[in-house]
Amino acid sequence: MHRISAGPTRLSPGIRRGSLLIAALTLATSASADSSPSATDLDAFRSAIISGGPPKDGIPSIDEPQFTSAAAASHLEDDDIVFGIVRNGQARAYPRRILASHEIVNDRLGGRNLAVTYCPLTATAIGFYRGNTTFGVSGRLVNSNLVMYDRKTGSYWPQMLATAIKGPRQGEQLESFPVAWTSWKAWREAHPDTRVMTRNTGYARDYSRDPYGSYNPLSGYYAPGTSLMFPVMNKDDRLADKAIVVTALSPDGALAVDKDRLRSKGAIVIEAGAGHYLAVHDPALETGRIYRLPGGSDVEPADIGLTAQGLVANGDPVGGERLIAWDAFWFAWAAFYPQTALAK
Repeated sequence: MHRISAGPTRLSPGIRRGSLLIAALTLATSASADSSPSATDLDAFRSAIISGGPPKDGIPSIDEPQFTSAAAASHLEDDDIVFGIVRNGQARAYPRRILASHEIVNDRLGGRNLAVTYCPLTATAIGFYRGNTTFGVSGRLVNSNLVMYDRKTGSYWPQMLATAIKGPRQGEQLESFPVAWTSWKAWREAHPDTRVMTRNTGYARDYSRDPYGSYNPLSGYYAPGTSLMFPVMNKDDRLADKAIVVTALSPDGALAVDKDRLRSKGAIVIEAGAGHYLAVHDPALETGRIYRLPGGSDVEPADIGLTAQGLVANGDPVGGERLIAWDAFWFAWAAFYPQTALAK
């Protein structure tokens, strides 16, 4: 039986809101200790919690996802955006258009319980290991970002912070894993044995319609230059609010690089504190990676390439540590991480 519930209602009057190879997608890490919020930060984030419109679970998570083969995925077009993951050699894809109406999928893959999460307002798709609980949509926002709650304790977790800011688990951090924001065609070609989530979600929804706008072509809330819907804690004019940045948390703090610039350059150095980092464009999946370079490394971005084994310079392994990176709207990343080292 389908459960029929109201769709997302985070709408202001008159405003529409809107290949990583298998070896490279099997990383998993928690947020860097150096980037974890202090108690004072947690107080500030709690004070910034606001209602996004829907009540708790008004945007329902998908708790029993159904999957089909790539060959049988007639509900997807080549240029549809999917969020791809690989765990222990098993690939799955989650269509963005479905996640826009649910924001969280509680799933299990590779022997572990996990959640694939997506916030349309901040353009962030992030994977977390969820342990013995499931996550739901609280109906609250911080810096326009989805605030999840865990159903075991009711604690509040802003997706981009990956840290509980309220409840019994306050101060704890979630362990994250890579999620590739890419096209269905690119993901299918990189992972022909992938399984893909179907529209059989248990809810009666029109998944052909995005409640916030469109990515093909860009329109509605997603379009450059359109207004934000909710207040944020910090503003940063180094980039346009809705510029897409590839981001990561490192031992030297938060990092970001403009995705369009990375695509055109191929590789860009990021200097942060005493650390040296390299952002690299992955043309197979049209996504970005960020590496922490070994001490004393002296690499030229023009010499950089990617292989199944990782980063190489002039064909020789560089040995950099790949960080977990994800895309985001610049306004949201800068609101959470105002001291971000932005690639020049």
